[in-house]
Amino acid sequence: MILKLMHTSLPEFKLKMQSAALKQSPSKILEIKGIENLKSAKMQSLRTGRIEFAVEEISKDRDIEKVEVIVMPRVPETMHTVIVKGIDKNGNPRRAILEVINIIHPTEEVELAGIKDIEDRRPPIGRH
Repeated sequence: MILKLMHTSLPEFKLKMQSAALKQSPSKILEIKGIENLKSAKMQSLRTGRIEFAVEEISKDRDIEKVEVIVMPRVPETMHTVIVKGIDKNGNPRRAILEVINIIHPTEEVELAGIKDIEDRRPPIGRH
C-alpha cells in the first residue's frame, strides 16, 4: 500500500500530464518524448506532482499552443544490462547471455538551444 503512495504508474503519469495541459485550455497540445519505448514503469510521485505543476504553469501562457515534456537521463552516460535470450520453437526460453553496455545520451542542451527563459528547478545531483 505504501508503495502505491510513493509511485505513479506510467499510464497515470501520462494522464496527469495531459490533464495538467488541458486544465488551462482544451486546445493545448501535449507531447511526451523520451519514454515511448517504456511499456511499464513507476514514476516518483513527488516529482510527478512537481512536473504536473510545471506543465500547468507553462500551459497558462496564452502564446503557447503546444507543451512538450521531454524525459532524458540526467547523467549522460548510463550503464545498462543487455540480455540476449534464445527461445525455442515452442516459445520457451532456453539460454541467456548477460552483457553490459554504456549508453551516452544527449544532454538537455539539445532541447534547450535557443530558449532564453530557462528556470532550473532540479536539485543538485545526489540530492533528489
